[in-house]
Amino acid sequence: MKKIDRFTVIQFIFVILGATLGVIYLPVIWHALWENPSILLNNALVDSVIGAIVFYILSLFVVKRIMNAMSQVEKQLSQKNPFYILMGTLGMIIGLILATLISIVLFRTPYLITNLILPALLMITFGYLGFLLGTTKLNDWRKIFRVSLKKGGNALTNSANRNSNKSIKILDTNILIDGRIYEVAKTGFIEGTLLVPKFVLYELQYIADSADSQKRIRGRRGLDILNKLQTEKIMPIEITDQDYDNIKEVDSKLIRLAKDFNGSIITNDYNLNKVIQFQKVNVLNINELANSLKPRFVPGEHLEVMILKKGTERSQGVAFLDDGTMVVVEDGKNHLNERLSVEVTSSIQTDAGKMIFARIDDK
Repeated sequence: MKKIDRFTVIQFIFVILGATLGVIYLPVIWHALWENPSILLNNALVDSVIGAIVFYILSLFVVKRIMNAMSQVEKQLSQKNPFYILMGTLGMIIGLILATLISIVLFRTPYLITNLILPALLMITFGYLGFLLGTTKLNDWRKIFRVSLKKGGNALTNSANRNSNKSIKILDTNILIDGRIYEVAKTGFIEGTLLVPKFVLYELQYIADSADSQKRIRGRRGLDILNKLQTEKIMPIEITDQDYDNIKEVDSKLIRLAKDFNGSIITNDYNLNKVIQFQKVNVLNINELANSLKPRFVPGEHLEVMILKKGTERSQGVAFLDDGTMVVVEDGKNHLNERLSVEVTSSIQTDAGKMIFARIDDK
C-alpha cells in the first residue's frame, strides 16, 4: 500500500469513528447544555457530521504520528521470529477476551467513564499484558508445543533437537576471532549443529570496521573463519536472527540463547566461561581443550629450553615450550638467552594454563 493510500485509509477510519461517536454521545452533551435542544441540532445526521468533522480535524494532527509508529512496529516485527509473533498475538487475543468479559457489566452502566473509558483502558492493559506474557515466556511455550526457534525465519527441525547426536553448539565472537574452531571442527571431534546468532555477526562486523587496525584484522579473521566453515561444509552451520532487545550485553544474550535452544556455548573467554557455568549452561572452552592436549611432564623428565627472561622470584629464569607452556627454571636468571638442559621438578595446572618448574640439569 502506498503512503498516500495508507494516510487516506487512516483518515477515513477516523471519520467513521467520529461519526459513530457523534451519534452516540453528542445527544448526551446537548441535553447537558440545554433542557430541550433544538431538533435541528439534536438529530443523528447532524451529530454524525459534527463528530466526523471533529475527528477529521484531529486526524490531520495525529495520522502522521500513527503512520510513523506503525512503520516502527512493522520494522520490529519483520525482524522477529514467527513463533515470537504467534505467541504474542495469541497472548494479546486472550487478554482482550478477558477484558471484554470483565467489561460486559460496565457497558450497561449509564456513565461515560464506566461504559467507555474504563473498558478501553482494560482492553489496552490486558492486551499488552497478554502480549508481554506470550513473548517473554517463549522457552516455556516452546517446551509445551515442542516448537523450535527458527534460523532466519526457517525452523530448525524438531528431530534435530530431539536427537542427542544433533546437539546445538553456539559460537561466540571470541571463538570466531580465535580461529581454532575451524581446525577443531575439521577433526570431527565436534558434533551437531554450529549456531551463529546475528548479534554475534553484527559485533564481528563492527570490529572489522573499526578504526583500530589490530581490531580490524581480528574482526576480518573472524568473518573469514565463519565463511570457511560455511563454504567448506565441514559440519552443519546455521544463522539465527533470534535476539533479545531487552538485553544489552552480547554475553548475556548468548546465555539466554543457549537456554532457549538447550545448547552449549563454545568460547575461549575465561570470564564468560565462569559466568556461563554459574548460569547452569553447558560450555565448551577451547582453551581447556588445548591445555588438556598438551604433553604431560613428570618429575625427573629432562627438557631442552632457552631462558628468555627473568622470573618473578629471585634467581629464577623463564623459558617457554613450543606450545606456549611456561617453564620456570631455578637459578636460570644468570643464563639468559642460553639453551639449557633442565630437569622437571613439578608442574601445576592453572586457569591460565600449565606451568612447569625445573632446575638446571647437573649432567
